[in-house]
Amino acid sequence: MQTESFKFFFVNYWRNIDKKILICFLILFFLGLFFSFSSTSSLAGERLNKDYYFFFTKHLLFTFLALIIMILISAINTDFVVKFTTHFFIISFILLALVPIVGIEVKGAKRWLDFYFFRLQPIEILKPLFILMTVKILTFEGFKEAQIKYILSFILLISVIILLVDQPDLGQSILLIGSWIATVFISGISLAYIFIFFLVFLVFLGSILFFLPEKFAYVINRLITFFDPNQGDKFQSSSALDAIKLGGLTGQGMGEGILKESVPEAHTDYIIAVISEEYGSIVSITILIIFLYISFRIIKNCFNQENQILKISLTGLATLLIFQTFIHAGVNTNLLPTTGMTLPFLSYGGSSLIGSSILAGLILNYTKNRVYLYD
Repeated sequence: MQTESFKFFFVNYWRNIDKKILICFLILFFLGLFFSFSSTSSLAGERLNKDYYFFFTKHLLFTFLALIIMILISAINTDFVVKFTTHFFIISFILLALVPIVGIEVKGAKRWLDFYFFRLQPIEILKPLFILMTVKILTFEGFKEAQIKYILSFILLISVIILLVDQPDLGQSILLIGSWIATVFISGISLAYIFIFFLVFLVFLGSILFFLPEKFAYVINRLITFFDPNQGDKFQSSSALDAIKLGGLTGQGMGEGILKESVPEAHTDYIIAVISEEYGSIVSITILIIFLYISFRIIKNCFNQENQILKISLTGLATLLIFQTFIHAGVNTNLLPTTGMTLPFLSYGGSSLIGSSILAGLILNYTKNRVYLYD
């Protein structure tokens, strides 16, 4: 009986899911495993005196957990996801709010909660849920003809940004702002409102920088260094760019790269540069094409989608995915200031993988074929 139920579930799941998007996500997870093995073995064995497979084993366990989360989220009823979006968001928001109180500080930034077995970065979980919560506000029946929905969604954005600014985490703040703008724009907001919100945010950001200059000195230093390399230390970004140049089209060969040994956290913040150095720019470009293809499939689904909640949600989720991907690539190629942004699915880190799995699961859930549409 259980075998028949499982078979029915699998057949039904496979029939309804967008197979091309699913395969792309699975490829990215597999590539993340492969490059984790390549980029962390020497780090664990030679620099930290740990087992050569220490980081790879952790990445493997989190990848397995991430795949389970992705499949579960993509398989559950879409009505359930929409109905309980608020509950899930509140939980993730509470976790983010706990960071300044009980969070742990690593290299001057307090962004993690310590759960003994692993460290969780709550913003990674909150990001896709923030998009869904924003869409829920924008599509709420009571606000259908009112402009207050944009104000409320903006207040929601500011609430999250305040918590991120306190960590501080400028990269995630920029990512959420860009994704929010794209989401509200698709919902039909006037450009005048976006301009007003943008001005308000600039005043808000300027006030913070003015009244708390010591807390955000690193941001100003990064911007100054980015525009004028002679004014500061650009070792990490310069090393990443040099690694990409050394790799050329075909790369130096597996394990032959030196970036992962010379730049701290290269296996997280500079994974594209590590890949380019060892396997060539062709592989890195192929990875970016996979992300672009996923976004293309999502947008294509939006054109066939009659439900506004699903259509706007998919647009926001696609924006979140593609913005984070190209911010990471921009930092690695020295086109953007250093932000510490991970590459979804490929960068080492449990929080990043779990966040990526939630994002992937939601995309698969909202793009699957369904007999009915949520009203």
